[in-house]
Amino acid sequence: MLSTPELIRENGQFQQLAELLPRWRAVPLYRAALAAADCPQVDLDCFQRLPLLGKPTLRENFPQNFLADNASVESLLAQNLIELEHTSGTTSERLPVIFARGWWDAQEERALRLNGFIAKILDEFPAARRATMTSPACNGLTCPTVWMSREQRVIGRALFVNLARIPFVLAEAELARMAREIAEWQPQFLDVDPVHGAWFALYCERNGIKFPSLKFIFCSYEFISVVHKKILSRVFGVPVFNLYGSTETGHLLMENEAGAMKPSYDTAFLEIENADADGIGNLVVTTLSNDYMPLLRYRIGDLAEKRVQPYGNEFVIHGRASAALTACDGARVTTWQVDQCFADAHGFAHYELRQNRNGECVLLFVPDGDEPTAENLRNMTARLGELLKIPAGEIKTEAMKTLLPSPSGKFRLTCPAE
Repeated sequence: MLSTPELIRENGQFQQLAELLPRWRAVPLYRAALAAADCPQVDLDCFQRLPLLGKPTLRENFPQNFLADNASVESLLAQNLIELEHTSGTTSERLPVIFARGWWDAQEERALRLNGFIAKILDEFPAARRATMTSPACNGLTCPTVWMSREQRVIGRALFVNLARIPFVLAEAELARMAREIAEWQPQFLDVDPVHGAWFALYCERNGIKFPSLKFIFCSYEFISVVHKKILSRVFGVPVFNLYGSTETGHLLMENEAGAMKPSYDTAFLEIENADADGIGNLVVTTLSNDYMPLLRYRIGDLAEKRVQPYGNEFVIHGRASAALTACDGARVTTWQVDQCFADAHGFAHYELRQNRNGECVLLFVPDGDEPTAENLRNMTARLGELLKIPAGEIKTEAMKTLLPSPSGKFRLTCPAE
């Protein structure tokens, strides 16, 4: 294997972990675990003896489980040293998050610049404006949660344009207001939740609306389907990329120009835990740049796959572990695997594949303009049936006017039996 700068950077992460070890020993949450693991220096075997963390553990005794003795969130906020945010609560209760003021923007730009096309745009437009479109039921930093005027929705160089949890029920007047604000703002890029972005794009397509200032779009906040990406690219005629991360970890992976998801090595160390025969396992994250709330072997809740390449490794995000389906032979079927069945499908704006306890499935979908043709639906159910090891004819389909998000405001593409 060739030693490229990217691979050298990845191999050097253990040195970075070793440098952070003394600081982690001072974090109350990690003192006992690090002592029990007996790690005089960081190597892979020792590191993997440390227990995995989940949200319940992080929430317990917060914030004193992270702060040094005699420190308080109130005093740090008063000194303008930190920001206090909350996760959206996709799969469990919301988690409070502390990070240094300015940390969020710095780690986001670091991830965006992993994409050479975006890096050139950011160099050309150092004060690049964005229009952001996501679920208002998100964290306080990135999602207004109540009605606000346009002036209140401008934060720095970002304009937040949508104020509704369910895009499918938006009135034409509200969509027109959003389009008008974006046109006036003249952003260089859109920062969108894929479901909200795709539905807004269809409105723009129906009305012949374009945004000449637009250079690219990136999707975040939840899993982006090939269905959503296809609509955004078709309507706006600019590159559409995937940016992956979370409020508590920062942005971990960025899609490059070739479509590969590349890791942000300065932000986090990534592991695949309990991988199956296909190399798909739980994504485990150790953050490297948030001094106030470092996460050590944090199970983020998503399934992922690491693909080792000669010139630099890449990852595939397979969706929430809790959203995986089960094939008739007992094999796990991930959201990403289901979504690949839609790669050349037409007529879908959004979908939700539900599975009951007997393994039977129903495909609910919101049409993209006209509904998919009968032939298209037959082809789709045939692909899904092959994946799930069930006869295609047993997969029911139903067109819907709307599909509802989870309480966190995020939409699920795959819904296993509860």
